[in-house]
Amino acid sequence: MLGRAKAALDAHGSSIIHRDVMGIVDFGVSSGQPRFHLIDIPGGRVAASYFVAHGRGSDPQNSGWLQHFSNQPGSNASSKGSFVIGETYYGKHGRSRRIKGLDPENSQAASRAIVIHGASYVSPTGARQHGRVGRSLGCFSVPTRDINEVLANLGEGRLLFAWK
Repeated sequence: MLGRAKAALDAHGSSIIHRDVMGIVDFGVSSGQPRFHLIDIPGGRVAASYFVAHGRGSDPQNSGWLQHFSNQPGSNASSKGSFVIGETYYGKHGRSRRIKGLDPENSQAASRAIVIHGASYVSPTGARQHGRVGRSLGCFSVPTRDINEVLANLGEGRLLFAWK
């Protein structure tokens, strides 16, 4: 996964301004495990890992495993590929960051309002109790307690890469 993310970083070089940290989401792992990783690029190591939701449309049976991706409006599914982190805003879920899809598989992320935000339905406690976290409408939702740390480290102009 790291090799694929680094290739994406190179492929989208002009869109990715900062190359110190990138986010990698491994949707091949159950949502009951931390699968959103902040990567220290120069050091080549995982700096932190978090729980993250996938979209309801990607897991209709609520199994905790992503079944498929979609870029379609109204799908409520997660998209794969490379995203560039955008500006911070305050919305329904508090402090959040916009993202823009850089690939054909996620080109509608901005128009679908796919963002990074905190959510109470994503928590280590829920993961332990149910073996999974809740599902989003396609957003990268992390535990509310972790959102400030995620947004502080994965700032504007950095790469977020999601794959399975």
